[in-house]
Amino acid sequence: MTDHIITPVIENRPVAFTQAEIGWTPWLEPLAEEDLTEAHLAGLVEAARAKSPYFRLLVRDPAVLEARTKTDKDIFYNTRTGLPRAERELAATAASRSNGCIFCASVHSRFAAHHSKRGDDVQTLLDEGVEADLGERWNAIVAASVALTATPPSFSEEHIARLSAAGLDELEISDVIHGAAFFNWANRLMLSLGEPTPPTQ
Repeated sequence: MTDHIITPVIENRPVAFTQAEIGWTPWLEPLAEEDLTEAHLAGLVEAARAKSPYFRLLVRDPAVLEARTKTDKDIFYNTRTGLPRAERELAATAASRSNGCIFCASVHSRFAAHHSKRGDDVQTLLDEGVEADLGERWNAIVAASVALTATPPSFSEEHIARLSAAGLDELEISDVIHGAAFFNWANRLMLSLGEPTPPTQ
């Protein structure tokens, strides 16, 4: 298995949280695009994901990747009811900031900023950390997301009460929990498989 281990030399490796689009490289060899089978393509769910080394690495187990991707898409894109997309992305950003996942934080902070039109507040979260004051509604979402991310988790009835007092209904609170919990797991997976790289020039 050691012949599949990659030891990249990365200059100017990103070390600060940013909304900029950065890259990511795996420490293990992903499948080559030309080696993807119909089963692999089905596991990717979207053909465009074949361009990503992250998904070509995970697609070594296509059934698990398919379930993971469909869960991800339902949490973040199924916004007919429940929490607005911006605040689902905020929950993912807060979890990623708390976990130290620079790559995931960059992706989801861009979405949070785009959908909320509150790019300065999102950047404050990245710069100052999860204790930053973003207004009570966002503070409650961040606090709940961080509590779910903690080891061991410290999420409790108090977080639910705070979210409710901030104006979130039951479906919206559920979406906060799903977004943060999913990225609590996703951050740890990504952090264990590779590292961020500078933007592609």
